[in-house]
Amino acid sequence: MPGSRIAAVGHYQPAKVLTNEDLTGMVDTSDEWIRSRVGIRTRHLAGPGEPVDELAAHAAAKALASAGRAPSSVDLVVVATSTAIDRSPNMAARVAARLGLGSPAAMDVNVVCAGFTHALATADHAVRAGAASRALVIGADKMSDVTDWSDRTTCVLVGDGAGAAVVEPCAEGEEAGIGPVLWGSVPEMGHAVRIEGTPPRFAQEGQSVYRWATTQLPPLARATCERAGLTPADLAAVVLHQANLRIVEPLAERIGAVNAVVARDVVDSGNTSAASVPLALSKLVERGEIAKGDPVLLFGFGGNLSYAGQVVRCP
Repeated sequence: MPGSRIAAVGHYQPAKVLTNEDLTGMVDTSDEWIRSRVGIRTRHLAGPGEPVDELAAHAAAKALASAGRAPSSVDLVVVATSTAIDRSPNMAARVAARLGLGSPAAMDVNVVCAGFTHALATADHAVRAGAASRALVIGADKMSDVTDWSDRTTCVLVGDGAGAAVVEPCAEGEEAGIGPVLWGSVPEMGHAVRIEGTPPRFAQEGQSVYRWATTQLPPLARATCERAGLTPADLAAVVLHQANLRIVEPLAERIGAVNAVVARDVVDSGNTSAASVPLALSKLVERGEIAKGDPVLLFGFGGNLSYAGQVVRCP
């Protein structure tokens, strides 16, 4: 079966910016306390009139425009999100309606912070199998809707946004642009990251997640590179789920990705859950920090506790 590739990416963030200084007027915290623990300076928040599907549609429209593809050419939409308030219609169907996509297959994937990399693998498999000819893969979350703004341990972390990728078949003889996925979960740690209750609220056991990420992510990242037939030293960039700068920054060195640019979008965007990986990737592409064809490790982890990663070629 032919491989698939990412033809283009795009991202979107709401205009409102919430700084660490702003948060000091809401909860008992400080800029120093936040930066020293998670590295975040600012985050973007969507307003009451900006639902998840609107964030997703903006990012998807940019990706389509960058790829030079007509919306009508898309026959699969996969939206990774954990903050959809309604059960139906799902976010994928709403995005398809906003963009006038015609009659695509439309599904949501809820794997929280690992959602985009799961959704990307799902689209890759569909394209490889011939079940789809062009897919929109979107990670979008409005974490501000599920945040307890009186809890300083979580409200300082979150941001809203969306990132998207256009996935399509490779040309005949072209090397696959999306490598084999490595995915799994740690069910006994599913409680470590939660969005539960009525109304739903985000909570986590931060130290448990930190310990898991700093000890288990390096071997998983190396194994993902092996599945793509590469070594970490071959990577041009590493784009992890943007959970915490103290997790993101050391990974490249620990796995031996000595030549890689490390995405640090968490500093400016906070933890945007399923949006974080495509948002950070799109910004690296937009700024020209990685070039077309460069190998990039994508790796999402978080709720459930689930993880998924693959090496992709930069569009």
